[in-house]
Amino acid sequence: MTATQGASLDVAALRGDFPIFAERGPEFHYLDSAASSQRPAVVLDAMDRYYRAHHANVHRGVYGLAEDATERYEHARQRVGTFLNAPDPAREVVFVKNATEALNLVAQGLGRVLLSPETAVVLTEMEHHANLVPWLILQEQLGFELRYLRFDDHGELVLDEAERLLEGAAILGVTAMSNVLGTLNPVRELVDRAHEAGALVVVDAAQYAPHHRVDVQAWGADLVALTGHKMLGPTGIGALWARREILERMVPFLGGGDMILDVTLEGFVPNEVPYKFEAGTPPIAEAVGWEVAIDYLEHRVGFELLESHEQQLTVYALEALREGLGQRIHIFGPKDPARRGGVLSFKLDGVHPHDVAQVLDLHGVCVRAGHHCAKPLLRELGELATARASLYLYNDQEDIDALVRALHDAWRRFNA
Repeated sequence: MTATQGASLDVAALRGDFPIFAERGPEFHYLDSAASSQRPAVVLDAMDRYYRAHHANVHRGVYGLAEDATERYEHARQRVGTFLNAPDPAREVVFVKNATEALNLVAQGLGRVLLSPETAVVLTEMEHHANLVPWLILQEQLGFELRYLRFDDHGELVLDEAERLLEGAAILGVTAMSNVLGTLNPVRELVDRAHEAGALVVVDAAQYAPHHRVDVQAWGADLVALTGHKMLGPTGIGALWARREILERMVPFLGGGDMILDVTLEGFVPNEVPYKFEAGTPPIAEAVGWEVAIDYLEHRVGFELLESHEQQLTVYALEALREGLGQRIHIFGPKDPARRGGVLSFKLDGVHPHDVAQVLDLHGVCVRAGHHCAKPLLRELGELATARASLYLYNDQEDIDALVRALHDAWRRFNA
């Protein structure tokens, strides 16, 4: 029986698909998937087979092996596009090395076309640095205004001022799911408001896509960034989806081979989309692996079951942490589990987050500690750092129980 045939995920069976859990043993509790997920054997095997039997450079050779590699690479592009429900999956997906590069491509490729001192970019205060720093860099160069949507004490965006902030804006950038607070933002509502104001919308879906179906048409978004390594795929590959007419307007971000139709000593003619944004030898094996990861999520797991499993596990985690630690722990983000994903950032009284992470490691519990590449958000919370446990398909209640036990130990060590 596959995981999608039952009423709930068979976590034990799914864990058997991941070599790292057999390598590390039963006392290994991986709660850092928001930073990077683990990979099932089918992904590792697909990449290994590619390198052993199918590798050549793409878009260059006319011999059979090169054409085979090109076909596999382009099939992976098509697969990412269909996963996103892109209207034109073969032409609207640009492969990049991660969501960070995708968002930099938006800033440099689209921002330089649309922005001037008379325009503005609207972001949220909960953005990852990847959807903030590129705009700060470009602001220094072009002089446009940056505005920010605030979030409230519950970790949810305050939309009362959205109309005023969007007035005269050319671009709205928003994360679909906060990597610190777990907040699930109302993407469609924000897209509608931005479009009414004449602004394009870029969505950072790096945290959202591993856990939920992404439908760019239902969102109505203009550009969406995502990455492979957070959704069971390899590191070194991500994608920017954008409506084709937007990609046509954008200017290249990187120059070199494969992104040109012609070059002279005086200038160049860029390639057609999406290739004009893919300079140099691309991450071919990584694209092959990412395609298999998407197939695994959709067919071996199933997003409906995945969402249900994670919400139930989030409810269990919130209750277990609050009941087990009481007033000694503070969990950031929405209190309603339906309004958040399985990302639990917290502070433990009297224990620095880095000390928390080190003590948890002694118990085999892996969590992230730090500012999570979201320093402005942490400052709004009045914190320099938090510890963060993040959940995925291979986690179960025993992982949460191990987390609570380890946190008890951490508190005792520093509050004896």
